[in-house]
Amino acid sequence: MQSILTNSGIKSQVVEFEQSTHTSAEAAAAIGCSVAEIAKSILFRGRQSGTPIMVVACGSNRVSEKKVATLIGEKLERADADFVRDATGYVIGGVAPVGHARPVHLLLDEDLQQFRRIWAAAGTPFSVFPLTPGELSTLTGASWANVRQE
Repeated sequence: MQSILTNSGIKSQVVEFEQSTHTSAEAAAAIGCSVAEIAKSILFRGRQSGTPIMVVACGSNRVSEKKVATLIGEKLERADADFVRDATGYVIGGVAPVGHARPVHLLLDEDLQQFRRIWAAAGTPFSVFPLTPGELSTLTGASWANVRQE
């Protein structure tokens, strides 16, 4: 992950922890930030196409599958651990927003834009990296969207 950040011109360092950063709450506790500042990766599968669809969401938000399905134009299914690993190359709890094993349709939760700095998984359930919302957008090339469950 560090090489992806460096090659993208993002001046961020991957941080490794001894304790788990598998969940948003665990990551926030390890880092010392709010759960909302965690950019969590949620993966779905397009019901008809089988396409991997990832939402990088604000850690305190629940993602509305209905909103995401409307934005994508396809009904969604939950992705199981095998699908997540096959599509991204990462295990659940460490899925980074970039560096995936195959193309993934990405959406960014617009609520992340309220923070100066956010933290994303860096490929393992024990690593994260800080970046700004603008850097996340540049790094992923993804669009901001309202994906929060009301």
